[in-house]
Amino acid sequence: MKRGDTFWGLLLLILAVLPLVPGILASSFTQHVMILILLFAAMAQAWNILGGYCGQTSFGHSVFFGIGAYGAGMAVVTYHLAPWPGVILGALLAALVAMAISYPCFKLSGHYFAIATFAIVEIFNRLFMVWYWVGGALGLDYPLVDEGWRNFMWYEDKRFYYYGALILFTIVFGTVRWIESHRLGYYMRAVREGQEAAESLGVDSTRVKLAAIAISAFLTALCGAFFVQYNLRVDPSMVMSLDMSMKFVLITILGGLGTLAGPLLGAAVLIPLQEYSRALWGGLGGGVDLIVFGLLIVVVVVRQPKGIMGILNAIGRRRHR
Repeated sequence: MKRGDTFWGLLLLILAVLPLVPGILASSFTQHVMILILLFAAMAQAWNILGGYCGQTSFGHSVFFGIGAYGAGMAVVTYHLAPWPGVILGALLAALVAMAISYPCFKLSGHYFAIATFAIVEIFNRLFMVWYWVGGALGLDYPLVDEGWRNFMWYEDKRFYYYGALILFTIVFGTVRWIESHRLGYYMRAVREGQEAAESLGVDSTRVKLAAIAISAFLTALCGAFFVQYNLRVDPSMVMSLDMSMKFVLITILGGLGTLAGPLLGAAVLIPLQEYSRALWGGLGGGVDLIVFGLLIVVVVVRQPKGIMGILNAIGRRRHR
């Protein structure tokens, strides 16, 4: 078998085993960690569409994440509905907002584009802080409703949240896999490698980047909707913050930009480090996970800019030789 066939075979095996995890891992905390790994892997993969495949480094994805979270939250808290209409409307609104605010930003490039996305996060954070309709700085607290898939809410059993995270993970990763082999994926990589060269070959770079950020924002908003259903509350500092935006970027960089498995590998390192350090040290361990993660990022960027996937590929090439 070719190396590529072996990789996809292992990936399919992992996906086949994942639904069995809740039955194997009886610990509620371990299930919680697995849910967060799948959620943050999906979030980072959604960012990877724009930042990894299209080469546009954005620090503003927490805005789209927050719009998706507020869409589901307002459906439940404000309008007393099931979250599903809010999930769809929030994802569509996030895609529209992404295209509206990105069109002028795409006139910039490199560091200037990244700085502009920083400003967008702060603007939306302050707007939602004072916007009474969405709860302002206090946010939205969920009421007690019936458990089940209709309301996508459970109070004691995390298994169903795990299956929901697995479905979301499969949707996001399946979409990116489709993009990789589709013409849009080739256009995005061409823009990443050289926008002027791609345009000289007839690629409409603006349209490609707008399509990339619309898809990326839509999937990011779905992750935000899951996040609020899992936490049962939302406020601007939880979802629309630079801290949340940085997690999108750093997880992908650690795992490997522009690769399918990179976000999953990055999340599999960061999330257990984050959750188990809090569990072990409590309040005394606050920030230890970020220190260790920061050191890992420095080492990876210096030694292997392509992240964990670059390290694995280098080992594979050595073994092949």
